[in-house]
Amino acid sequence: MSFGTLSPFVSPTVQLTQLFDAPDIEVFAKLDSLQLSGSTKERTAASLIDGLLDSGRLAEGGMIVESTSGNLGMALARQCVVRGIKFVAVVDQNANASALEIMRAFGAAIDVVPTPPDGNKLSARRKRVEQLLAEHPCAVTTNQYGSLDNPAAHFSSTMPEIIEAMDGRLDMLFVATSTTGTLLGCQNYIRHHQLKTKIVAVDSLGSVLFGGESGTRSLPGLGAGIVPELALAAEPDIVWRIEELEMVAGCKLLAQREGILAGASTGAIVAAMSRQLPSIPAGSRIAFLVHDSGVPYLHTVYNDTWVQENLAGKTTVKAGFGTTSAGVL
Repeated sequence: MSFGTLSPFVSPTVQLTQLFDAPDIEVFAKLDSLQLSGSTKERTAASLIDGLLDSGRLAEGGMIVESTSGNLGMALARQCVVRGIKFVAVVDQNANASALEIMRAFGAAIDVVPTPPDGNKLSARRKRVEQLLAEHPCAVTTNQYGSLDNPAAHFSSTMPEIIEAMDGRLDMLFVATSTTGTLLGCQNYIRHHQLKTKIVAVDSLGSVLFGGESGTRSLPGLGAGIVPELALAAEPDIVWRIEELEMVAGCKLLAQREGILAGASTGAIVAAMSRQLPSIPAGSRIAFLVHDSGVPYLHTVYNDTWVQENLAGKTTVKAGFGTTSAGVL
């Protein structure tokens, strides 16, 4: 089995000219939605598994148990099947049904954790992982929330690819946050190479990251109910907190103006960029990650009935951008 078969491939970074009416600012998108499992988590999964194999904690034929809201689960399921490793995905009741079907298609076992009385789904998932590890002494977890192999993936591949594609000229990078592994890897690369690029963390309203207040969230993949270990080292220059209806509007804007079908976290980035644009100097070059494909969100984000039933009464913003004062910390 060749290394190339297992590794994520280099995804294109393309310039977008129709997303915003901002002719004095160049906007670029890194299309990691084109990874084989449909998201940038393909890089994370490969790095996490490589770290376990290299350390001897995991052998071919072994078992991985991991908490996931969807994207990492799909990536781990794909990576595990080509490596001959069993995989158990611990998910909550918010998990995207399409993502679960994709995991099952790759042969993963799905363990659904009920929502606890306090509503903290992430904490409940992590507790269930510990229970399963105790029941299966030979199993290991990739620990996406604390393993340094998570940011290492983006230090070694994601950020270098962006910088190379843009000839080293990048003023601002927008990254969606959950475990903060992608953000931290990009941050470490910027600091290591002494670049002037500012990092903008895009978080969900209701997430506790970066001092946020806990709240109910309906869309998976963005934000966190507890502060992951990796987040303690993450120091973005700017933080935006985005409401879920704005994420939907961002997804639809990206699809209908640029023909890119992306997931909720990328829609949040589009909303954050829209808020940030008035303060970005003319001549700037900004980039963002298209973290995942919108295909698993066709029955939620892109379904007007679902949005009306699940989000319409839970937001203080209109179905557009720039209508709320929440923003930069």
